[in-house]
Amino acid sequence: MEVDFAVELGAQDEILELPWAASDGGPQYYDLKGHPELLLKVDEAQRIPELGEFLSAINSSASILETAKCDAWCSTELNPEEEIFGAAWKFASYIDLVFSQEQPRFSFPQHEQLAKRLTQLLQRVPEIPAAAEFLIRRCYYQEAAEVRDGFYITCYLFGYGDDEPQARQRWAISLKLVENAIRQISSAD
Repeated sequence: MEVDFAVELGAQDEILELPWAASDGGPQYYDLKGHPELLLKVDEAQRIPELGEFLSAINSSASILETAKCDAWCSTELNPEEEIFGAAWKFASYIDLVFSQEQPRFSFPQHEQLAKRLTQLLQRVPEIPAAAEFLIRRCYYQEAAEVRDGFYITCYLFGYGDDEPQARQRWAISLKLVENAIRQISSAD
C-alpha cells in the first residue's frame, strides 16, 4: 500500500466549516459520535456498507476521532502516477476526520503527529494495490457565536483493480487497514 501525508494550508486549498450543510437542503453534517443513529441519514453509508462500517467504528466512543464528511466513487480515469498499479479501474473515497476532543482540534502539531503515525503504521501493512493519503487542512469550527480556526485531516483512499469489483475489494481492504490503524492509535492515547 502506498501511503503518504501532506499539509495543505494555502489560501487556495480546501477548507472545512463545521458544522456544514449544503445550501440546497441536500447533504449536511451529522454528529455521528453523539448520535450514532444518524448514520442512517448518510447516503454514502447506505450505498456502500463498508463505508458505513468505517464511519460507525471511527465515530465510536473508543476512537479519538470522528468524521465530518465523506464520499466514494469508482473511475477508469487514472493519473500517470497511478500507472504503477497496472490497473484499469480505481475505487476511491475521501473521509474528513476531526479530533473528538476540543483542544487537539486547534493544534497543528497534534494533527501532524497523527498523520505521521497513521502513515508509519500503514507503511508496515502487506503490499496491496491501494494508496492512502492524509492531508492536513484548515477547519473553521462554529462554536456558539464564535468561529475558531483549527485543523482537520482528509483521508483519501484508492483501491486499484482490473475491474470495478476488484478495485472496490482492494479499497475495502485499505479502508479496514486505516480503521485498524486509527483503533491502534486511539487505544494508545
